[in-house]
Amino acid sequence: MTSMTDLINAAIEARLRAYAPYSGYLVGAAILDTHGDVWTGCNVEFVSYGLCVCAERTALCKMVSEGVRGFSAVAIATRDGGTPCGMCLQSFMEFAVDPHETKVATVSESGTQNQFKLSDLIPHGFNSFDIRRT
Repeated sequence: MTSMTDLINAAIEARLRAYAPYSGYLVGAAILDTHGDVWTGCNVEFVSYGLCVCAERTALCKMVSEGVRGFSAVAIATRDGGTPCGMCLQSFMEFAVDPHETKVATVSESGTQNQFKLSDLIPHGFNSFDIRRT
C-alpha cells in the first residue's frame, strides 16, 4: 500500500525531470489512483508560455490516458511548497473520488510538508455531477 510519504517521494523524484528553463520553477507531482497505482508528472515549459503544462495535469493526463478515472491523493513538490494553480485544482475536481476526502500534500526543498483536502483548496469547484446534461 502506498503511503503519503511514498507519494511525496515520487513527486520529489518527478520534480528532477521538470523542464523549466524560463521560470526556473521546477514542479513534480504524484497521484495515487483508486487502484493503488502512482502516476507522476513534471512541469514542461515552452518559449510560447501559454503552451506550458503543469506537473499536476501531466500526471493526471497520464492516469486518464491509461483508462483510470479516479484518484484519492496527490503530492506536489516545489521549491517553496506551493499549492497547485486553479486550473490544476479544477482539473482534479473532475477525477477526485471525493473532494472532501481527497488529500493534497505539498513539500518544499527544505522538507516542509503541508496537507490539505482538495475541497479546502478549491471550495467552490465543480465536477461533472454539478453539470446538468440534456
